[in-house]
Amino acid sequence: MVLSHGVGGSDESVHSTFASRYVRTSLPRYRMPEQSIPKEAAYQIINDELMLDGNPRLNLASFVTTWMEPECDKLIQASVNKNYVDMDEYPVTTELQNRCVNMIAHLFNAPLGDAETAVGVGTVGSSEAIMLAGLAFKRRWQNKMKAAGKPCDKPNIVTGANVQVCWEKFARYFEVELKEVKLSDGYYVMDPQKAVDMVDENTICVAAILGSTLNGEFEDVKLLNDLLTKKNAETGWDTPIHVDAASGGFIAPFLYPELEWDFRLPLVKSINVSGHKYGLVYAGIGWCIWRTKVDLPEELIFHINYLGADQPTFTLNFSKGSSQVIAQYYQLIRLGFEGYKNIMENCQENATVLKQGLEKTGKFNIVSKDNGVPLVAFSLKDSSRHSEFEISDFLRRFGWIVPAYTMPPDAQHVTVLRVVIREDFSRTLAERLVLDIEKVLHELDALPARVPSGDLAALAAAESSEREMEKQRQVISLWKRAVLAKKKTNGVC
Repeated sequence: MVLSHGVGGSDESVHSTFASRYVRTSLPRYRMPEQSIPKEAAYQIINDELMLDGNPRLNLASFVTTWMEPECDKLIQASVNKNYVDMDEYPVTTELQNRCVNMIAHLFNAPLGDAETAVGVGTVGSSEAIMLAGLAFKRRWQNKMKAAGKPCDKPNIVTGANVQVCWEKFARYFEVELKEVKLSDGYYVMDPQKAVDMVDENTICVAAILGSTLNGEFEDVKLLNDLLTKKNAETGWDTPIHVDAASGGFIAPFLYPELEWDFRLPLVKSINVSGHKYGLVYAGIGWCIWRTKVDLPEELIFHINYLGADQPTFTLNFSKGSSQVIAQYYQLIRLGFEGYKNIMENCQENATVLKQGLEKTGKFNIVSKDNGVPLVAFSLKDSSRHSEFEISDFLRRFGWIVPAYTMPPDAQHVTVLRVVIREDFSRTLAERLVLDIEKVLHELDALPARVPSGDLAALAAAESSEREMEKQRQVISLWKRAVLAKKKTNGVC
């Protein structure tokens, strides 16, 4: 005989997730809810909102890695609960970071002896790395000026106007004047000669970009080094160079091994690189490497007796996860020089395919260079009917995220679209993107032409004039009413 038992009340476990009361009612957005909810409901609510985000692999605006091998994903998940700063508790993780620093230093041709350890640190990204490098330059300059009995309250850095915003943050946060070399039409990177001309006794360093975010172009660090060496000899200064290799640091050694941009140049004292860009690691890892120990002032290094061991540290952040450091080490030993070279060559080839496809449309000028970061920056030959911003907007209908932006001064009249070619951007996707761009162009051509900027100005002026005349008519009308009312009043009196 089968016995059955009735269930009193409501048991949430028997309901479908989407029939649950936790999903059928709204949760407060900006206040912590009073009651707990089941883990399944919390997951579903958050997952449903995240579905509205863009697809990371179709986000062609970003240089940041969006795919890694499943084996590395397992290592990341296994170490996500390790706090990187607990060096005594996680000595192997610390050792892996040191190995990464030395591997990258050798990749950048640091002048190291056989038994010499490289000087560097893992950071959250290139932004933190640039802050640390800038602080080192500022402190060395201050020490030098104090020793000479000179004022040290007005330091400056010389850069191109194409630098990433983190340089502006450094300048503002740490009170350093940022002297920017303006760009020009057709030349969208820092001019080395103009940069050296702006150098003075208060310049703590000149920052060169190996891989401009605007068009991927490498700045001529070798020419900058030669010109600055000459000026230093003439003036008695010793102005150094920092190379912001956030994008290009993991590209140049594999695609352009003969290019002199790194520690082979004597004035290059520090280099930053983003492990989470072409270092092929998920977001959250960067590296700063110094030429020698002398280039990193000892007074900036903190020795902390924390949890049982002396921990030398030079970072702006303290607690952080270990996963990205471990992931970087995985990529370096998994791929090796051969693997990185193959990936960068494939990215470069896919960039060529995309560039050729865009050129065949006959509608675009290619702004990017063949040598540099594998990306394609392009602008419309004729923007009188439609703009690059409209193309960017229409491409989102196909899932593509392709940014449109104007160049910095003095090339702000140039608008470009940019496609970054990452490891997971396949040949098939490159060909598909060209087809979708052609569809967008066809759709835009079928629409009425937008009003040219000149006509817009004329139209705005005409509307302004019409509004002014309307105001005058209203004023006249009010005066007429006032005069008539006065006449009537006088008549009554």
